[in-house]
Amino acid sequence: MKKVAIIGAGPSGIAALKNFKDQGFDVTGFERCSGVGGNWRFDDPSGHSSVFETTHIISSKYTSFYEDFPLPKTASDYPSHQELLQYFSDYAKNFKLNEKIKFNTEVINCEGLKNNKWEITYKDLETQKQTSLIFDALVVCNGHHHEPRFPKYPGKFTGGFLHSHDYKRAAPFKDKRVLVIGGGNSACDVAVETSRISKKTTISWRRGYFLIPKFMFGLTTDIFALRARLLPKFIRLPFMKFMLELLQGKNEDIGLPKVDNHVLATHPTVNSDLYNSVRHGKVTPKPDIEKMDGKTVYFKDGTNDEYDVIIACTGFKIKHKFFRKDLINFENGPVRLLHRMIPGDIKNLYFIGLFQPLGCIWPGAELQSKLAAKHLAGKWVPNGEIKKLIEKEINEPDVEQVQSPRHTITVDDFSFRGRLKKELSKAI
Repeated sequence: MKKVAIIGAGPSGIAALKNFKDQGFDVTGFERCSGVGGNWRFDDPSGHSSVFETTHIISSKYTSFYEDFPLPKTASDYPSHQELLQYFSDYAKNFKLNEKIKFNTEVINCEGLKNNKWEITYKDLETQKQTSLIFDALVVCNGHHHEPRFPKYPGKFTGGFLHSHDYKRAAPFKDKRVLVIGGGNSACDVAVETSRISKKTTISWRRGYFLIPKFMFGLTTDIFALRARLLPKFIRLPFMKFMLELLQGKNEDIGLPKVDNHVLATHPTVNSDLYNSVRHGKVTPKPDIEKMDGKTVYFKDGTNDEYDVIIACTGFKIKHKFFRKDLINFENGPVRLLHRMIPGDIKNLYFIGLFQPLGCIWPGAELQSKLAAKHLAGKWVPNGEIKKLIEKEINEPDVEQVQSPRHTITVDDFSFRGRLKKELSKAI
């Protein structure tokens, strides 16, 4: 029985544990936290990146479940982080995964051996004791939300400066003058939440972003978008833009930067509240930052204002500190992995969940896990040379997006799931 090490017990890690176990492998999971759930473990003592106090998922329950373990019928249309953590806990309990996981454990080094096995060195976070074990294969499921990416501007800001990595709740910002940098889901959530109790909240965007509401014509937006897939892509994207602007107006009409690209050129910002906050005067929109001087921030529109704290919601670097950089280094892209999971020249190594879907991540991670486990079991082989297949994937992306570090791992959710299912249909 081959021994398989699985790093991470978040939504992707537990899917990997379940599906490699199903193929008869002896699996061992390594998890920094005291339980499963990963980013959905709010305020875990390990200090990892997590959801915020008020977080709800941005894809709906209708598209966001494991096929092997559906969400309960009582789940909210957009479940809260509490609901989802319970769901992941129930998944692990149902498939008897907890007994396979070393909790409160951090992997500090992974070394490939000459016989294509892996030496995994980890430490117990309570005792700090280090241990090394040998495994036949390694599955990396720890995601890409570990090392914050901070923006850089001329000058020095002397107020508080933190990353969304360290933001958990709005309470510490009561009566503060808050500047939020970023236009993604985290930035919009932080701006809305802090604006309810802050002295003032401003949000700075360097480019325009489409704000996508959670409901359109009585449907959750992902279901509306799924139905719109009946249209050809060259019609679908302009149609989506037209419908969004018909429903809620144009950004530039309320002071937000104009969007100069198509709807999916950046990762979708699914937020029904920021428009209201801007139009209620609770959040003030500003363009990109020109420079900083003390507590004064100068913007590219010629205006300036003073702030007590800046919250940078500017994403994360894709880093795996337990690998040597000459072995694995995805920080600056592209990420050369077949189906976002199999490297071209390293044996018995798989990445699960190292993609950013235009939708929900764990259904795709579940399918990746099934395919990777069958690959290790010899029940599925890629149809061609892996390196060539990887280059084909990179050169034929699901959707053309802006060139930025954030968009090196994007896939179209339903297209990606479809490709994985097609490959699974070929497996033994």
